[in-house]
Amino acid sequence: MTVIPLKFRDQPDPRRHGPWTTPSHLSGLHDHGLLTAALRCENPDKVARALLTRFRGLAGVFGADEYALRSVEGMGRDDIIDVMLIQEATVRITRGEARARIVTSSWSALLAYVKVAMAAETREQFRVIFLDKKNAIILDEVMNRGTIDHAPVYPREVIRRALELGASALILVHNHPTGDPTPSTADVEMTRLVVDAGRALKIVVHDHLVVGRDGVASLKALGLF
Repeated sequence: MTVIPLKFRDQPDPRRHGPWTTPSHLSGLHDHGLLTAALRCENPDKVARALLTRFRGLAGVFGADEYALRSVEGMGRDDIIDVMLIQEATVRITRGEARARIVTSSWSALLAYVKVAMAAETREQFRVIFLDKKNAIILDEVMNRGTIDHAPVYPREVIRRALELGASALILVHNHPTGDPTPSTADVEMTRLVVDAGRALKIVVHDHLVVGRDGVASLKALGLF
């Protein structure tokens, strides 16, 4: 009989899981317990508490970038990779659910996706979701990344990209790292510029979503354009 040795990642790690950590028990864990079980560092309990405090909850932890995670004492390379794997899997799942449906008839799936993808970003990010004539997603593209409170937006570039992709409609999305999704005056002015630039070419801006930890604001629903 041939014996196949376990790979390193298949070996039980007593620092990660106690006897109470079984698949059937995971749904009953509070955030701290769940994060503790996911970590492989020397002191997962302490590091989990530090992570939850630093990033204001589980969503913030699994939305943090590599450099922010490195700033937490005790976080090793493997732990950072594990956290970012969970983050990437979550983003792909929610993005897949949004793409599988017509955007305008599955607004909740789109809102869930943009919140997962952007709510925990520590710098402003401006992205555009390009839609075809049936309002299905052609492409979701990050067009600019900026500072903690500003990401440059060039309306002509947005419309030029829409023409390249053959898009009939757009949804603009950006985040507020402060957590408050309330649109600023600059947000409203920029939206109107993109709307005006697209109107002559029959490219419709369905909405501009502002994402924060406290929720997602719709400029369209607020009557701001």
